[in-house]
Amino acid sequence: MPTLETFIIEESAPGERFDVFLHRRYPALSRSAIQRLIEQGAVKVNGRPVKPTHSPRAGEQVEVEWPDPKPATLEPVAIPLDILYEDDCLVVINKPAGLVVHPAAGHETHTLVHALLHHCAGRLSGVGGVSRPGIVHRLDKDTSGVMVVAKTDAAHLALARQFAERRVLKVYHAIVCGQLPHDTGEIRAAIARHPSHRKCMTVCEERGREAHTSYRVLERLADATLVEARLHTGRTHQVRVHFQHLGHPLVGDPVYGRRANRRLAERLGFEPARQMLHATQLTLAHPRTGESMTWEAPWPADFQDTLRHLRAVSRAETTRTTRPPAEIT
Repeated sequence: MPTLETFIIEESAPGERFDVFLHRRYPALSRSAIQRLIEQGAVKVNGRPVKPTHSPRAGEQVEVEWPDPKPATLEPVAIPLDILYEDDCLVVINKPAGLVVHPAAGHETHTLVHALLHHCAGRLSGVGGVSRPGIVHRLDKDTSGVMVVAKTDAAHLALARQFAERRVLKVYHAIVCGQLPHDTGEIRAAIARHPSHRKCMTVCEERGREAHTSYRVLERLADATLVEARLHTGRTHQVRVHFQHLGHPLVGDPVYGRRANRRLAERLGFEPARQMLHATQLTLAHPRTGESMTWEAPWPADFQDTLRHLRAVSRAETTRTTRPPAEIT
């Protein structure tokens, strides 16, 4: 049976299209998927179908009829998963670096979705479409750490709403190139698709969407800094783009920090195989009980190895600069 969801629009948005408004509310869905629902009459405002260009108005009642998901055509794959928590509504994993979240061009098999289909025996939500069942949010292929996955449609919708309304606490640990000038800071810089490199993002106040990251320094290292970053928005590549914008790209980032990492490698004789970014903590309300729950994922081995190397270089440089001068005889 299709799932019917009803809600009231709280604030008017005269300059915004209705499909954009719904995409903000349901970020797990693409705009094209939302447009198809609107065109099929599955979305009604005050009981009547609307066009994607409709402007949301305060007080309007919106009905969304979520269709039954189509059977997934993806084959389950027995890929080991590090499960942090699981119940009948959701599963929380510690995603390893190198694992792509869902199928895409060049990554059609052996993704997290394939692994989840095997682990959950097909019991995943279908709200996100059959190509990415259960996926509410994403981590980049080479970013490790905590991810939550929905096992039911109701859980998917509830989790997606929390992400859209910015009620989810997302904490990352990152190692960035150079020494940040301040121990804490706020980065507020809109992010948009890069105009010429379409797989990349960039800071762009004119075309970009609001993006907000706060950070604090955890440890100062040799030509690098270990930081904790909190995401107040969820833009693609947000942490990587924001620290590049500050002039301190992530250590090991081949896309947003090539030059800085080349200089760091030449000076230290060390270069990690991927960007040093780890989703260390996730806090949200359980979609059924409303209970606040927090999950943490420890640093993976390559993150720890990079820290050990940088700390060793730091100790060596400290010893060299503090060694007393030799006595003159």
